[in-house]
Formats: sequence, structure tokens, C-alpha cells
Amino acid sequence: MIYKRCLFLVNLLLGISLSAQQIERLEPPHWWAGMHNPSLELMIYGEDIARFTPTIRDAAILLTEVKRTENEQYLFLQLDLSKATAGSFTIDFSQGEGAPVQSIDYKLKSRTPGARYLAGFDSSDVIYLITPDRFANGDETNDVVPGLLEQSIDRANDYARHGGDIQGIIEHLDYIERMGFTALWSSPLLINDMPSYSYHGYAITDLYRVDPRFGSLEDYITLSKKAREKGLKLIMDQVINHIGVEHWWMEDLPAADWINYQQGYERQESTRYSNHRRTVNQDQYASQKDTEGMRDGWFTEAMPDLNQRNPLLATYLIQNSIWWIETLGLAGIRQDTYPYPDKAFMAEWAGAIMEAYPNFSIVGEEWSYNPLLVAYWQAGAHNPDGYQSNLRSSMDFPMQQAVVSGIREAESWDKGLIKLYEGLANDFHYPRPNDLMVFPDNHDMSRIYTQLNENIKATQMALAYLLVLPRIPQLYYGTEVLMDDSAKPGDHGLIRTDFPGGWKGDARNAFTTEGLSQEQLDMQRFLQKLLQYRKNSKAIHSGKTVHFAPEKGVYVLFRIQGAETVVCILHKNKEPFSLDLARFKEIGLDGKSLRNLLTDEVLSWQDSLQLGTGGLLLLTTKD
Repeated sequence: MIYKRCLFLVNLLLGISLSAQQIERLEPPHWWAGMHNPSLELMIYGEDIARFTPTIRDAAILLTEVKRTENEQYLFLQLDLSKATAGSFTIDFSQGEGAPVQSIDYKLKSRTPGARYLAGFDSSDVIYLITPDRFANGDETNDVVPGLLEQSIDRANDYARHGGDIQGIIEHLDYIERMGFTALWSSPLLINDMPSYSYHGYAITDLYRVDPRFGSLEDYITLSKKAREKGLKLIMDQVINHIGVEHWWMEDLPAADWINYQQGYERQESTRYSNHRRTVNQDQYASQKDTEGMRDGWFTEAMPDLNQRNPLLATYLIQNSIWWIETLGLAGIRQDTYPYPDKAFMAEWAGAIMEAYPNFSIVGEEWSYNPLLVAYWQAGAHNPDGYQSNLRSSMDFPMQQAVVSGIREAESWDKGLIKLYEGLANDFHYPRPNDLMVFPDNHDMSRIYTQLNENIKATQMALAYLLVLPRIPQLYYGTEVLMDDSAKPGDHGLIRTDFPGGWKGDARNAFTTEGLSQEQLDMQRFLQKLLQYRKNSKAIHSGKTVHFAPEKGVYVLFRIQGAETVVCILHKNKEPFSLDLARFKEIGLDGKSLRNLLTDEVLSWQDSLQLGTGGLLLLTTKD
């Protein structure tokens, strides 16, 4: 029971004071007075706690209901905090008149002024995605933490822990801001106390605990504070569909239906795994068997599937997300595996958050290349089944695929740059295309440089196009220095390679540019120049979009707002090419001077433009 006593101490440090160790956990560990929703559910875990009767000494705290499950180690208290003020109140537990009373002091904090109006991210932002174990090791003392199941780091092993942490991110916020990013998304920083392959963060074993190998809760709060000081918004990666099989719940599940296929798990049946048929969420012909197999199946053997139809768990998960928003002052949440949980619950979850934080942002991962499926999850979609998700943003996998295949393919009537043109034309189906998150790659797919066969010109074409679209762009750490997984394309461990310079003694350092090749330096400078321009470009943030169907291997897109016009020209001709500008007369650029956004060369928009041998041209009317 050493593990449980350690957890008890963690909760104690988070603000719970106990008079006895009968009660091992109380979650959420604290809350706030004056929240939008005055209701609070407390989950209490301890030996035979359900046999006790709780009472609250503070008359301003109303205990509206006590709920028990078949597991007598759990007790759920429903509180009304509408009259509560910041401070502590006491909960007493007794087994009858004259019996000993146990007490817990529970803390209600004051909210940060303006917390309800936390600003989300939008199309004026560019998001930098980090896998924290692989970014930078700022604190070597937490590389191995006694008592956890995985007890080593090994940088030579792509699937082991490498030691990156929160402090490493904090130390390089200057670099992220200097590159031109405005928001930071880290893959999950909560504890994954798994025996192996625990570095990625998606098998969480305690939803209220930061992984000590990444740092402490205080470190996470410091990261958020210092990021805001740098003008960087913080996005939290959350996982509401599943937990890690070593989660403390799995030792003593709160209810018989807390996880899906719970009996199958206990019997070790292999039929409990997800069929991954995500289309059942929209398919009017889907069988009940397929629907249940998708919704209830485990993501992997190591990731038990949570049953959000259990109302106690549903409330627990909603409160957990709000707890982290309030604790960290988040700008947004990226929700993993969005189509896998119960979709009615997901609408409730997103709705509760957006009601409490109207300006907040949530982006959901729907890994589908079908824009019909992606659009289904965006709030305001006209879905035949009437479903409303309350979700502001989806991840734009269809556009990612269109850009990569279109740039990679040889030009023909239905291949090549026409894929980009037609992919963007699908925007009519999205309620708000500018709220979609687009990306060249991420932590689950091959690096863009690998996808484009290590062709630097093609990589720059893809990046520039994505960065000028009416979208919220996200770039994965290391894209700026041509990180690749070409040795084993698609290998997750290799995709999440260590960032050069994040560890003492690294031969190359992307933070200082020391040891980088000329190609890496050029790409880093290319992105920095483009990102810094984008920061202040109203045309890219919210301007009108006009594009012209590709002809003769050339695709031209314009973003226009007021006096600012940004021109993105992608061309694939292997010989120098003269582009006739008469076709673009409606844009109104005739006779105007435009600046090459990357080289600062000034040219006149007259009869034609002379293009080189394939690549990218970015122009702006801004000085």
C-alpha cells in the first residue's frame, strides 16, 4: 500500500487536511467559489466510506444528495455552492450517534479575476506542438523517480523515456516566441505510471497529478504564467476516452460500469477492443453492434475505455477539465480521440466548458480524411440527426492529406495542385472553416519533410500554403530544422525524435543554431520570417480568400483585407515560367508594388511575373 500512501500525501499537499487516514482520496482536490455552475460533485475514496453519513458544518454549503455505488469504498457528495465564499469548510463522517467522527477540511479558492473570459485561440494564432519528453531536459534530477513503474531513461531507445520536462519547455519559451509562434500545445503532462512506453502521455494513471518526471503542478502553473508573459497561449492535451491500465481506479473500480467491457477485462477477453469504425457516429445505417464496438471498445490493451454514460463519471470528467482550465488559466483544450467516447456525453462536456468560458477554444481530433465527418463535429453543423457538438474546432486531416498528395503528385487534370484547390473548395460544408486546426504533420504521423521525400522546396510550399489559409495552423516541434523519420517512415518513436540542443552535450543546437546544416538554417529562417509576418497580418487572420484553379502547373491564392493583400503562388514547372497576370485582374493589383515576403525584393504587378524553376512565391502589398 506504499503507492496509495504516496497518493494520499499528494492530495494532502493539494489542500486536503485529514484527521485520519480512513479517507485516502477526495477529488477534485479543491474547487472555487463563484463558478458559473454552482454544483460540485466530490468523489471520496476510503475504506468502507460508504457506510458513513456525511454532514457539512458550514450553513452556506448545501449537501443536496449523497450517492453510493455497489463499491463501499466510494462515496459521492453533491453540493450546492451558490451561497459559498472562498475559504475552507469541514465535512464530518460518522456511523451514528456517539460513534467517532472523522473530518475533512475542503478548500474553496478565490477565482482569478476575469477567469470566465479566458481568451481562446483563433486564426490569428500559430500553435507549436511539443512532445515534452523529447523537447528539452531542463531538470535532470527528475529523470528517474523512485516508486514509479518505469525506472530508466535511454535516449538510444526511441520508445523509452528520454528526460525532457516542463522546465525544459520553460527555458526555451524565448525561442518559441522568437520563432513567431503564439500558442503552445504540449502532449499530456499528467502521470503515465506504466511499466514501459510511458513517455507519450496518453495512458494517464491519475487525472489530477502531473507526471513527476515532467515536474510538479507548480512547474505546470509556472509554465502557464511564463508563457502568458511571452504572449503565448497554453493549450492542454486531454484524454477523456480512456485511461492507462495502471490508473489507480483499476485496483478498485468505483462502480460495476465505470469502464466499458469491465467484465471482459476481468476475464481477459480479447473482444473488448475498439473496431475503430468512426463513421458509426454519422452513419444512419450503422448496426448497433458496430456502434457499440466503436464507442465502448478499448483503444488498446493498455488503455481501458471509460463509460461516460455513468452519470457520476460524466460529472467527474467535466469537473476535471474545468479544474485544469481554472488552475492553469488555459486558452484551450485539444481533446484526443474525439469520436471514440459517447457522443451525447461529448456534447455535454463541451457545452459545459463553453458555457462557463464563452471565449474558450476546444479542438477535437477526428482523424478522418472525409470532410463530411470532420464537419459533423463542429458547432453549428446542420447534421441530419440534429446532433450539436458544442465543439468550436476540429482537426483538418482532409486538408493535410490534400496538401501532401497535391504537392507530391505529378500534374494532371485530377492530380497535383488541383487537390489543394478542391480541398479548400470543401469549406462550404464547414460552419466556420477559419476555426479548423490545420497542420503539415503531428506526433502521430510522418514528418512533413519525410512525407515530401525530403524535398525542401516542396516542404516550403506545403508550409507556406498552410500558414496563409483561413485556418488555425499547428506546426510540430523540429519542423523548422527539417526533422524527419525517413529511416523508418511512420515509426512513432522516430517521429518524436529529440529536439537538437535540448540535452547537454548535443552536437547540434537548434535553439542557438550551433552545428545546424545550411539547409536547416535556411528552413528555420524561412519559417521565422513567415511566422513573424503572419503575427501582424490581418489579411491572413481574417481576410477574404480568393483562389484560382491551377493552370499550367501554377496555383495562385489571395488573402485580402483593406489595403493588405497577400499572394501565395505555388508552381511546379521544371523550367522558368512566365505567369500571365491578366487572369487575376479582379483582385485589383494592376500597377501596384508588392514585396517578396521572404526576400524583401520589391516588384511591380504588371502584365506578367517571371517564375523560377518550381517552388513558392509569397508577395504582400504591405511595406
